[in-house]
Amino acid sequence: MGLRVLGENCTGCGKCERACPFGQIRIVDGTAVVGDGCTLCGACHELCEFGAIAIERPAIQSTSDLGEYRGVFVFAEREEAVLRQCVFELLSEGRRLADKLGQELAAVLLCDDPNDLCSLLFAHGVDKVYLASNPNLESYQTDLYTAILTGLVTEYKPSIFLFSATTTGRDLAPRLAARVRTGLTADCTSLDIEEDTGLLLQVRPAWGGNLMASIKTPYHRPQMATVRAKIARKAKKNLERKGDVIPVPVGTDPKEIRVRVMDFLKHGNGLVNIEEADVVVCGGRGLQSPANFGLIEELARLLGGAVGATRPVVDYGWKSHSYQIGQTGKTVQPKIYIACGVSGSLQHRVGIESSDTIVAINKDPNAPIMKIADYPVVGDLFKVLPALIDEIKSKRVMRGSKGRGVL
Repeated sequence: MGLRVLGENCTGCGKCERACPFGQIRIVDGTAVVGDGCTLCGACHELCEFGAIAIERPAIQSTSDLGEYRGVFVFAEREEAVLRQCVFELLSEGRRLADKLGQELAAVLLCDDPNDLCSLLFAHGVDKVYLASNPNLESYQTDLYTAILTGLVTEYKPSIFLFSATTTGRDLAPRLAARVRTGLTADCTSLDIEEDTGLLLQVRPAWGGNLMASIKTPYHRPQMATVRAKIARKAKKNLERKGDVIPVPVGTDPKEIRVRVMDFLKHGNGLVNIEEADVVVCGGRGLQSPANFGLIEELARLLGGAVGATRPVVDYGWKSHSYQIGQTGKTVQPKIYIACGVSGSLQHRVGIESSDTIVAINKDPNAPIMKIADYPVVGDLFKVLPALIDEIKSKRVMRGSKGRGVL
C-alpha cells in the first residue's frame, strides 16, 4: 500500500509539489519524488492531470462483512501511569451498551508497564483487556498508537470503539477511523442502542448547540465516537471481577515513529481540572468585566476547585474556550457547582445538570438557573462573593488556631 509516481507519465510540472500539505513531494531531475512521510491524503493525486500518481489503499470493506464485528471497545487513556477518570465513566457507558447488545466489553490499554491497571479495568466492568506493553509506549505517540490500534481493529473486529473526548482521544480516534475506513462522531453527549437495528446512536450538539443530532453508522465498522467527560457516572468498583488479558504485538519500525516526545511541559492556572473537580465555580456575564473573574478564581482556590465560564463570557474573550461549560463546552459533574452571575440558558444547564449540589448567586430571582438550584441566593454577587470569601478565610483561621473548623 502506498503512493507511486509513474515516471513515464510525469512531466515535472510541479503542481503536486505545491499541492502537498506535508511537504513530502519534491521535483528531482524533472520527476516527482515522494518522501517517507506521505500520509496518502490524495491531494496530489486529485490535481495531477497526467495520470502520473497512483495510490494503493486498503480495500474498502463491504457491507456483507458487518456481521463479523462484535463487542464494545473502550480506549483506556492514561496520564503517566494512572488511568484518567474519564475512562471509568466511559467504561460505565460501554458496559451499558454491551449489555444491551448482549456482547462483551473490552478495554484497550497501551502502556510501558501495566502494573495493576488491568485489574482496575476488570473491577470497573471489563470482560477483556487488549494489552500492548512496550517501553516505547510510555508516552502518547500518534503514529505508533495509530498503527497498533489499526492492527487491533483489523484482527479483532469490534462493533463499537469509544474514546474520551480529550486532547489524545480527539487526535487518535480520527486517525484510526481514517485508517480503517469508517465514520467517527466527535464530542458525543449521549449514546444508546437503536432497538430495531442494534446500531449505535451517537448524539452530539449541532448548529452551535441549537439542536441535537443523532448520528448512525449503518454501513461501516467499527462504529466510532469520542465522548465527553461526565456524561455517565462511574460504576462501583468490584475487585472480585476477573477477565482475560489479550497481548497485542507492538511493531517498532522506526519509519512508523515520525514524532518523538522529548519532554512534557504542563500548562495550567494552578487550579483543578474542570472535568474532574469536586467543586466548580462558574462566572457568567453578570460579572460585567474580565477583571472581576478574580473573585471567581479566589473562591475556587479557597475551595480547592476549578473555574468555569459560560458561553457569552467566552464569546466576549474574557476566558478561553477551555473554561466553557455547557452544550458546546464541557460537561461537569462536581459535588458542588456554584454559578455566579449565570442566567442559566438551556445550553448551559445541559452541562451542569448532573452536579450533586447547585448553588446559584443572582440578582434576578426569576433567572432559569434559580429554578434548578438547590441553594438559590438572591443578591448582588459583588456583595455576596466577598462576604463568602471572607467567611471561608475566617473559618480557616479558626481551624488553624483550634486544630479544627467547619470546612
